[in-house]
Amino acid sequence: MMKSTALQFTGLLVFSFAVLFISPFCGMDFISPFALSSHPLQKSILISLRIPRVIAAFIAGSGLSLCGMMFQAMFKNPLADPFTLGISSGASCGAAATILLGLNGAFLSITFISMGAFSGAALAMLCVFLLSSFQRTTSSITTLLAGIAISFLFSSLLMFMQYLSSLRDSFHIVRWLMGGIEVFGYDQILSMLPFYCIGMILIVIKLPILDQLLAGDDLAQTRGVEIIHSKSLFLLAATLIVGSIVAVCGPIGFVGLMIPHISKMIFKTKHLILGPACFLSGGIFLVICDTISRIIIAPAEMPVGVITALLGGPFFLWLLFFRRSKGFSFDYR
Repeated sequence: MMKSTALQFTGLLVFSFAVLFISPFCGMDFISPFALSSHPLQKSILISLRIPRVIAAFIAGSGLSLCGMMFQAMFKNPLADPFTLGISSGASCGAAATILLGLNGAFLSITFISMGAFSGAALAMLCVFLLSSFQRTTSSITTLLAGIAISFLFSSLLMFMQYLSSLRDSFHIVRWLMGGIEVFGYDQILSMLPFYCIGMILIVIKLPILDQLLAGDDLAQTRGVEIIHSKSLFLLAATLIVGSIVAVCGPIGFVGLMIPHISKMIFKTKHLILGPACFLSGGIFLVICDTISRIIIAPAEMPVGVITALLGGPFFLWLLFFRRSKGFSFDYR
């Protein structure tokens, strides 16, 4: 079993490196790696546009996937994902407010829209914390329901702001809500990394605890797990990771739902291995989706959020069919 898992993970690692190497050369026009020395414009496009875009897509996909795995284990709910707790709605609402106020500048290479999105994500998670603390319980159901309520609240505020906005601002908001890896250069990536890295470290050091939480809060507590502390760290990590991703790329749906399930079906192992598998799979998945979005209607581009949404619905139909015919279970234990 361990040998099979090692071979599968090695294959995933090799495939990941292959995709990361090939993707920057693909686009509306294929850039030959052998012609870079004689074509300075193509070299500039590769270095300044395509490589940063591939890096941003990998960061976004890996972060959303890992957070999705974490939420599905923590809430013992197969439909939980990074946006369940209202993080996406809060970030979208913050970005829309920034657009509505006409704040189009940047500070320290970070756009005001990105700042507004991250602030909205942090505010949404703070509201979830406060609602959960009022109940004085560590119940996952309470936190999940609080997140859903906050998500609906921010979604309503978002619709209200869209109604008040001009036609131009409304189009800008709708386009941003579709999600897209539209980075130029490395400044936006550098603005994501501090929050992303801190969140990743918090999740990595707590990965084994997810196996304990799956057994139930009471049993986990008897095994020495500090429930409130651990869940608070997980929620803080998700806020940092998803907030930084949505601030730059917009809300990209279904990655955090699909990839953990697919990784679990392939690896069938503990979270100490499943975590790195989701990290690699999510990153590569979004890189491939973004590459497709750049060439499918060239010379125009399709928002990558549209691609992931188109795949999300059929995935659940396939998952339902696979579960019934092959006996697949959502249970992670």
